[in-house]
Amino acid sequence: MSVIGKPMNRVDGRAKVTGAARYAADFNQPGQLYAVIVSATAGLGRVTDIAAAEVERAPGVVAVLTHRNAQKLPYLPHKAGIDPAVGERLHVLQDDNVRFYGQPVALVVADTLDHAERAAAALRITYESRQPLVDPTDQRAEKIIPEAANRTRALADRSRGDADTAVARAAVRVDETYDMARENHNPMEPHATVAAWNGDRLTLWSKSQYLVNEQAEIAAIFGLPAENVEVICPFIGGAFGTSLRTWPHVTLAALAARHVGRPVKLVLTRKQMFFTTGHRPRTRQRVALGATPEGRLTGIIHEGMGETSRYEQFMEALTNVTDYLYSCPNVRTQYRLTQLDTGTPNHMRGPGEASGIFALESAMDELSYKLGIDPIELRRRNEPQMDEAENKPFSSRSLMQCYELASERFGWARRTPEPRSMRDGRLLIGMGAATATYPAFHAPASARVRLLADGIAEVEAAASDMGPGTYTSMTQVAAEFLGLPPEQVRFRLGRSDYPQTPSHGGSWTMASVGSAIRAACVEAQAQAARRAVADANLPVFGASVNDLEWSEGRLRRRGEAATGLSYQDIVARTGVPVEAERSAERASEVAERYSMHSFGAVFAEVAIDLDVGTIRVRRIVGAYGIGRVVNPLLARSQCTGGMIGGIGMALMERTVLDARDGRPVNAHMADYLMPVNLDIPKLEALFVDEVDPHVNPLGAKGLGEIALVGTAPAIANAVFHATGRRVRALPIHIEDVLTA
Repeated sequence: MSVIGKPMNRVDGRAKVTGAARYAADFNQPGQLYAVIVSATAGLGRVTDIAAAEVERAPGVVAVLTHRNAQKLPYLPHKAGIDPAVGERLHVLQDDNVRFYGQPVALVVADTLDHAERAAAALRITYESRQPLVDPTDQRAEKIIPEAANRTRALADRSRGDADTAVARAAVRVDETYDMARENHNPMEPHATVAAWNGDRLTLWSKSQYLVNEQAEIAAIFGLPAENVEVICPFIGGAFGTSLRTWPHVTLAALAARHVGRPVKLVLTRKQMFFTTGHRPRTRQRVALGATPEGRLTGIIHEGMGETSRYEQFMEALTNVTDYLYSCPNVRTQYRLTQLDTGTPNHMRGPGEASGIFALESAMDELSYKLGIDPIELRRRNEPQMDEAENKPFSSRSLMQCYELASERFGWARRTPEPRSMRDGRLLIGMGAATATYPAFHAPASARVRLLADGIAEVEAAASDMGPGTYTSMTQVAAEFLGLPPEQVRFRLGRSDYPQTPSHGGSWTMASVGSAIRAACVEAQAQAARRAVADANLPVFGASVNDLEWSEGRLRRRGEAATGLSYQDIVARTGVPVEAERSAERASEVAERYSMHSFGAVFAEVAIDLDVGTIRVRRIVGAYGIGRVVNPLLARSQCTGGMIGGIGMALMERTVLDARDGRPVNAHMADYLMPVNLDIPKLEALFVDEVDPHVNPLGAKGLGEIALVGTAPAIANAVFHATGRRVRALPIHIEDVLTA
């Protein structure tokens, strides 16, 4: 039986399309009240007065919480890997300081949502304001070296050889600056939490990509044992990283529920999601390339600057890709932060790599035109044989195979190399390509398998499913290693009291949780076999476990043609389920020996109407080397979703802050533009046959991030090919091409 590799439909699909799937805000509780956050309208300063008395008398209002009457919380130290290593999280309603526009400064609790919203809008708050610094290009903005850099995935300074001299002396050079706008996540489902206390025990029905961390974070904030907090989240309506951290609204919901002694529901508005739930930071990057006339890179300089808040240092792997992507003897990378009076940024799909590779791949495209070498050929001439930064081999690297597969499917050979040389009537046509890559991460994870007397296998892990199909893919993994049809496997996730797993982000869920499920399945089989050989009424009684084998979910003596025993046969003897819990993690010696990454090649075609400046993406083809593909149907869905995100990054998404107070001026769906159905062209995802025995027992690499990573630079490169105008800032606007 082989279930892995089959394009199986989503096991939770029916629940979603019929409305049976319950999201965080759907878990209404008896006697529930409704909370609405009042957000600061000052960008920096302090609260001087809150006219709460009048609002407290408004219809239906039960409480108005501010720093004056809210419980003082211990906020014990707690940092998970997803939290900034330097700084301290926002202590909500604990003092009168305003650190950024939109910070929660009050909470209104009422009997209905309408009453809570009306009262929150009527609450008058007075501020002593100061001018915030919100523009990273402001001359007053100081660049700092990240304090935790080189202890985390983000590297501050790294070099080999003498890149500056190599670039200065190179026969052909590119030296440019690239700017990428701040973005907000904006998934379909807004952040929501329903909080209910039972004595000193707290239950949170909360949108979370990291349940065990939300449990630990809230326990630390309230000074509770972790086991006194339970987090439940069976479904997520999209997230892209926004729910990785535990944001202030979760604390506020729990705080309000304790204050009023009743369950409280708190759902953020779309506008509020631009304030306190993170964002992809704006970045400015310099990339300088030096090359021989034959196209061999002699020097690479990549200097990146990201933004962070003043109270935490958020870092991402902005320049990491440059260290290993191409062969070059002289490479220098630098990463700095600019502290601003804004909320802390957050990981957003393809964090770091998506921003950094836009600059690098745009520069490589510019170099190809300067050299008169095809962009793919330039990359082929600089294909490394090993990770030259780490001085170790890749566990697998299929980048050139990806380029071959995607370019043939895309029809790259039909491209004429000169800019502005391709037309469709009066439309200018452009074709662009870019490399995609993302680390093949793995984190320790645990899972539990329970074999029942009715033949069903229950599998549990405290994972999340924000849309990639975790329910389905983990069902396939369990079915594969237990030898059962998928319909006999019930996979459960979304509870913090299930076996612990890492965050549902970073493209490591399948590698980590899938490996743990495999280990638990193998152990469950071993336990079932031991039980069978100890039962005098079963045909394998007295046999050595080593003389038995499992095949298609049945236990038999090796070499025998007998039907064998099913799990049901074994468990039904006693009626006691077989239960096994196991963990899995990557062996340290393997991680130290190999450099592990996914790779891909992305091709985009654009059509540009110069009369009005419109840019239309006509089609995208991507090919990816991601190891073993567990479910091709889900994998293609992940890729097309990433490509759509890349279209938004390249042409639409940009959060604009008012320099006077830091207010996001386009914090709504009318002005924060994202791709909709009519913007989506033909999207095609292909997979290279890649075997990687080193990354994990499944041989599977991550996929969620990489499909977005290379899309924006491919589109930007296509825009140059169409117009001859190089745009080095994202998103690309109509006015950028009107003058082309």
